[in-house]
Amino acid sequence: MKALRLSRHDADDAARGAAAGGGGESSRDFEFTSADFERIRALIYRRAGISLSDHKRDMAYSRLARRLRALGLDSFREYLDQLEASHDASEWEAFTNALTTNLTAFFREAHHFPILADFVKGRPQPVSVWCSAASTGEEPYSIAMTLVEALGERAAREARVLATDLDTQVLAKADAGVYAFDQVKHLSPERLKRFFFKGTGSHAGLVKVRPELRAMVKFEQLNLTDADYGLRTTFDAIFCRNVMIYFDKPTQSQVLTRFEPLLKPDGLLFAGHSENFTYVTQAFRLRGQTVYELVRGGGAGQAPRRAGDAIGVPA
Repeated sequence: MKALRLSRHDADDAARGAAAGGGGESSRDFEFTSADFERIRALIYRRAGISLSDHKRDMAYSRLARRLRALGLDSFREYLDQLEASHDASEWEAFTNALTTNLTAFFREAHHFPILADFVKGRPQPVSVWCSAASTGEEPYSIAMTLVEALGERAAREARVLATDLDTQVLAKADAGVYAFDQVKHLSPERLKRFFFKGTGSHAGLVKVRPELRAMVKFEQLNLTDADYGLRTTFDAIFCRNVMIYFDKPTQSQVLTRFEPLLKPDGLLFAGHSENFTYVTQAFRLRGQTVYELVRGGGAGQAPRRAGDAIGVPA
C-alpha cells in the first residue's frame, strides 16, 4: 500500500536544495511555513487518518508544490484556503493522493502466502479475501494466484478477492492489470505462463494479467478511517499490511474494531513486517509471524455479498 516516503522525484528536489546550500529552503519556489505544514498534517489526518511526522515536512512540500504549480497558485496558504473552502472532490482526491506513495510488489513478504494457501484448503467454499490496501494491484493479484494454486482452477473461480485502496490513481492501474516485465521477472516461469500474457510489438516489455485471474478480483475505493465501510459480506482473511504504521494508536484501534465483524470465525488478519497489534486489541491473537487470528465470533451472521467480477501471447 501506501508508504509515506520520499519518491525519486522528491529525493531529486531535496538534492537540488542541498546543492544550493540551504537544505532545500532557499531554493523553494514557495514559502512554506510551520503553520502551513501543521494545516496539512491536520487535513490529511482528518481525511485519511494518516499521521505525518515532523520529518515528512520536505516530502509534503515537494508533493504539494506540484499542485500549486498545476493550479497557478502563489502560496501554500492560498492553496489550503481554497481546499478547505471548497467542496471540490477532485482536488481533495489530488491532495490525498499527493501525500501517499505506493510501495508494493508481487508476493511481497512472501512468507504470508504459503500460510494463506494452507489456511484456505481447510475453509468452507467459496473462499473470500479482502486486500484492504491494494495499491497498484500486485498484492491482490498475488492473493488470487495463491488461491488458484491452493484450491485448483474450478474452486478458485468461485473464490473472490476484494481489493480496496484510498488512492483512485493506483486503483486505475490495478484494474488495468498491466505491468512492466521487470515487476514480474522474479516470478517462476510457471506462474508467468499461467497468469500473464506477454506483450509483443508496441507492448514489448509489458505483461497483462490473464482475464481468468482478473475476474477473481474486484477493485473499489475505500477509506479505512470511514465509520462505515459499506461492506455486507464477511471474509476468511483480511490483508492489511504496512498501513497501520501510518495511523496513530486510536485510529489503529478503530480500524481493527471495524475488521472484527467482517472476519468469519477463526479468520486470519495479515499485517506488515513492522506492525504489531498485540497492544492495540485483544480481539486478535498472534498466530505466527505478523499473522493474527480472530478470537471472537466474527461476523458470521451477516448477509453475504459477492465480491464481483469485476496483449497477445502467454508470458
